[in-house]
Amino acid sequence: MKLMIAVVQDKDAGRLIETLMGRGFGVTKLASTGGFLKEGNTTLMVGAEAPRIAEAVDLVKNLCPSRRQVITPLAPVGGPVDSYVPYPVEVQVGGAAIFVLDVERFEKV
Repeated sequence: MKLMIAVVQDKDAGRLIETLMGRGFGVTKLASTGGFLKEGNTTLMVGAEAPRIAEAVDLVKNLCPSRRQVITPLAPVGGPVDSYVPYPVEVQVGGAAIFVLDVERFEKV
């Protein structure tokens, strides 16, 4: 058995969860926050037999595209705010971070 942990953007989570569940995967959703943009994202845990994990990973890849977004960075904490001029910057958001782990033991009680 394998455990896939996928960190996805909130806007992609609903469609991904519906698709995974529609294909018979059990999904646990956790709210999480990204470190760089300090925005909410969703962490999904999906357990499945090893041959099916590749299907789950492919679904994440297909349903969670990366995108370009313009943001205005926040002022640095603890630094001088007087000289800080926030300029919008374009960053890549979305996509997913996918981890696949071996599960030594699984019990459903």
